[in-house]
Amino acid sequence: MSRRPLIAGNWKMNGLLSDGTALAQAVAQGGGDAPCDILICPPVTLLGAVKSVLSGSAIHLGAQDCHWQEKGAHTGDISAQMLVDVGCSHVILGHSERRADHGETDSQVAQKASAAHQAGLIAVICVGETEAQRDAGDTMSVISAQLDGSVPRSATSENTVIAYEPVWAIGTGRTPTAQEANQVHAHIRAHLRGHLGAEGIAALRILYGGSMKPGNAADLLAQPDIDGGLIGGAALKAEDFLSIVAAAKA
Repeated sequence: MSRRPLIAGNWKMNGLLSDGTALAQAVAQGGGDAPCDILICPPVTLLGAVKSVLSGSAIHLGAQDCHWQEKGAHTGDISAQMLVDVGCSHVILGHSERRADHGETDSQVAQKASAAHQAGLIAVICVGETEAQRDAGDTMSVISAQLDGSVPRSATSENTVIAYEPVWAIGTGRTPTAQEANQVHAHIRAHLRGHLGAEGIAALRILYGGSMKPGNAADLLAQPDIDGGLIGGAALKAEDFLSIVAAAKA
């Protein structure tokens, strides 16, 4: 089955109104004939403004987190319904920085993903191993455990994307080889077979999220089980991000 690539830009905690809208405008102008789906995930403060910039384009808008409750006394949190209301179609969940900085557990990620599904969002669920786990040879077992705990029963290939982000490669400039990354992606696909079924795993998009940049994007995206990228640093420069987009062949 041919899976249309997805290139997602995670801006993290970067961007004010002026430079954020300028970046979104540059991506919208340069990504019009892209051979893939494009997703931009700016800080929540920019969602409304970026949505306006993207109006009329095929680029998707996403957020970087959501709460598992619909509403209530959760100061500082934002619900999945609120994200839909402002125009989001996707939400990143379980990013390693959320897990490390906020102590998010697999169970909480699953709750958030379930809430996202219920609201009509596509959940981009992140999994990945630390350097110590990699060096100990535990990559596959760690990934399996995270998938078991983080992917809810509501997940399908239509409402869920998996992002493999080796924690040791994020922001470090280090990456596994394209073949090593593909081995983990293939493991993810095989592990979720029981959950999604044969047709589901064939359609499931699995993104690579560990320092993908213009120089290595083509090699990574050429792998059979790598269906796109969750881009961090390179998403903050339109030229770099669009170079990665151009490397994604449907």
